[in-house]
Amino acid sequence: MARILIFNFIRFIVLIGMQVFLFQNIGYYNLVAAFPYILFIFLLPTGTPNFLVYLIAFLTGLAVDSFYDTLGVNTAACVALAAFRIFFMKITLEVEERDSFLTPMLGLMNVRWFFSYIFFGTLIHHTFLYLLESFSFQHIQYTLLSIVLSCIFTVIIMLLFSILFYKKKDRL
Repeated sequence: MARILIFNFIRFIVLIGMQVFLFQNIGYYNLVAAFPYILFIFLLPTGTPNFLVYLIAFLTGLAVDSFYDTLGVNTAACVALAAFRIFFMKITLEVEERDSFLTPMLGLMNVRWFFSYIFFGTLIHHTFLYLLESFSFQHIQYTLLSIVLSCIFTVIIMLLFSILFYKKKDRL
């Protein structure tokens, strides 16, 4: 248990650091931006209590907001992502898998499950993020295009990270 806690703390520091120092400066004409820091919320162990998932998502978003000066936009999007994560795990995983402290990584879960988990969660996060950021329907086409392109870019980066740290199945 202590090993999982230390590994997740290191993952938090690395992903937030990469988001702030690397991915904040990568973009394409303010249309596409990558937010791979949400991978930390995706990779929390499945047995994490719901209150703790919400708290960790809130603190993760708050950490990013403090560097981006966005006044809670990332925090709200991360809390929405936490709600999606809890709902998705409840409807797709069996009770034994939910109660274990299995990290939902690419090598440990089904590829189709992992991709849909990452894709739809990123879509929810980016929808909340961009709609709260623009807070207007005046340029809705531009906002929707930003949501879709940033979602695709973020999913590709997160899948590359997942392939980089690929772990073979330990199950029988």
